[in-house]
This record gives sequence, C-alpha cells and structure tokens, in this order.
Amino acid sequence: MPPHSALQATARLLAYAALTLFLMPVQAAALVLHRRLSSALPMLYHRLCCRIFGIEVAITGTPSTAHPTLFVSNHMSYLDITVLGSVIRGSFVAKAEVAGWPVFGWLARLQRTVFVKRQRAATAAQGTVMRNRLLAGDNLVLFPEGTSSDGNRTLRFKSSLLVVADVTIDGQPIAVQPVSIAYAQLDGIPMGRLIRPYFAWYGDMILASHLWRMAGLGTVTVAVHFHPPTTVVACGSRKALAQVTQSAVARGVAAQLTGRPIEPPGLAEPARALVGAPA
Repeated sequence: MPPHSALQATARLLAYAALTLFLMPVQAAALVLHRRLSSALPMLYHRLCCRIFGIEVAITGTPSTAHPTLFVSNHMSYLDITVLGSVIRGSFVAKAEVAGWPVFGWLARLQRTVFVKRQRAATAAQGTVMRNRLLAGDNLVLFPEGTSSDGNRTLRFKSSLLVVADVTIDGQPIAVQPVSIAYAQLDGIPMGRLIRPYFAWYGDMILASHLWRMAGLGTVTVAVHFHPPTTVVACGSRKALAQVTQSAVARGVAAQLTGRPIEPPGLAEPARALVGAPA
C-alpha cells in the first residue's frame, strides 16, 4: 500500500466539504437565474476539487468546440467526474442509482446530470431525454461501457447507450468525441496494477472507505486525451460507432499507461471514420 496520511485525508475532505457546501446554493440559484453561470460554475468547482485532492490533469489532443458534442469516455472511478468536469463544459449521463446517493446525487442534479436506467425497456424514453438536451445545445459526457473498470483495460462500448448519436442539428449529425482517461502516476512515479485500485472504484468497493483512502495519498497525474471527433454517419452505423470510439479510447488508455505516444488509427479503426487529423 502506498503511504497514507490521515492528517492529509482529513484536511482534504474538510476542504472539499467546505467548498461543496458553499457552492451548492450558488449553483442552485444560478440554475434558476443565470444559465450561463450555471454551466460555467461546475467546471470551476471541479478544477478546485482537483487542486484539493492533488489531482494533476495532463491533457493532450483538442476538445471539440462543436455545440453540442457527445463526449464518450472509458470509466474507472467517481473521480472521472471531477477530472472530466474540470476540462469539459457539459453535463454527465449517469446510472439512475446515482440520483439517490447522499451528497453526490445532489451534486449530480445541480450539474443537470441525465439519469438513465439499465433496463432495455427504458432505452427509448431515456434517448428522448438525451436528444432534447443535445438539441438544446448542451454537451453531454457519456460512459458507454455502462460500468466502471479497474483502470487497466477498456470494456466494450454498448451501442445501445449511443442511441442519441443519430441526432442531427440543421441537417448535420452531432460530433461524437472519444476521450481516453488513465490514472498514470502517483507522486511522479508510474502507477502499476497494484496501485491503480486505490483510485479506480469498481465492483463492490465501499465508497466511504475508498474515498478516505484515496484522499490520504499523494499527487496523482491523470492523463486525458481527446481523440478526433467522428459521427454516426461517418462510421456507418451505431454499432460501428461504438467499435470505432472504443478502439480509439482503448488505444489511448494503453498508450497513457505505458508512457508511449498515442498512435494514429490502424486497420481496425478506419481513418475515414474520423473527422479531422488522426490523434
């Protein structure tokens, strides 16, 4: 186990609680009175949270400037929300259970999170909610794996979760941008398989104990790579879109964990399916 400081964990969690309690009513008021502020404040909040918890975000690639954009990323931890929220102005798509979580459920609602159920029968209704948000110009961040992983691999992207990728704005399909996120270093030292679970949250891990343990560790470097955007039309189908974006994200995660440069698409991920230059 890496060195853990109970004093640091206490200080970080108290600072996080103070920041959260201060900004929650501000964001609630902004949602009613000032929409532009309500979309900008969460990004500021997440950046401050990164500073509190010693998270350094190393960004490569270029975030999409198209509005709206559907960002699709691999998923390892509740920390993904803080990391991606610090660099993407938008709302997240989360499983319905999150809405009932104390504190985190409230925060998710304040960021206008779209809650989805896992049942196949609910796909159409949830697709309508997400479509309406995209049609209103809101960026969405989606985790198409449908669950979190141990951070050492990327799970298959579920094409059913990409049901909103066929939304068109003024006759043009929306941009879908793959994003790779990897917990790469702890205190400047490459993070191995035995250390990564201290940051990845998956399976039956208990949230409170995991958060306490994580908060007492050192400075973590999280690598975030924005791959070139694509569209469902460019890929040919929603299933192909899931394969292309998952391939890009998996390639990025593998490179980030080994410190290698991210290679451009290969034969398994046709370059013609991507909009813009290769990563």
